[in-house]
Amino acid sequence: MALVARAFGARGVFIDGYDESLVNKVRKTVEYWGGSYFEVRLVSDPKGLVRQWRENGGKVIHLTMYGINLPEVENRIREIDNLLIVVGSEKVEGWYYTNADFNVAVSNQPHSEVAALAILLDRLYKGDELNIVFRDAKIRIIPQERGKKVIRTDEQ
Repeated sequence: MALVARAFGARGVFIDGYDESLVNKVRKTVEYWGGSYFEVRLVSDPKGLVRQWRENGGKVIHLTMYGINLPEVENRIREIDNLLIVVGSEKVEGWYYTNADFNVAVSNQPHSEVAALAILLDRLYKGDELNIVFRDAKIRIIPQERGKKVIRTDEQ
């Protein structure tokens, strides 16, 4: 989830619980592949984070297959500057449905939360996130039709 968020233009992720290993893996990815603006933080009180986000004027999107279909709300949410996207992995407490500004469905069918996040970010950025160049990357892939070409920018 964190890697998709980074690659698709999110500014960071908050992860519920304590998983320092995951944080270190994501930070290592950022170090080599770029995106130094991308922040990863562990939170012990995700409900408190949602409350604080809203108190500070931000809006909360909860991705759920039970929500309003994305095409119906994408133009409205695209205009919001300060978004927190909540993505659950198991059964999500009803509290999040009630306290989100938008409950958004990418599909009303069971599917991957990672795919839902990627599709939401793609719609929000109108595909521009696919052109992100991480200028601070130490490793870059040079796109080509066949073969693999990887350069190390920290060796030049």
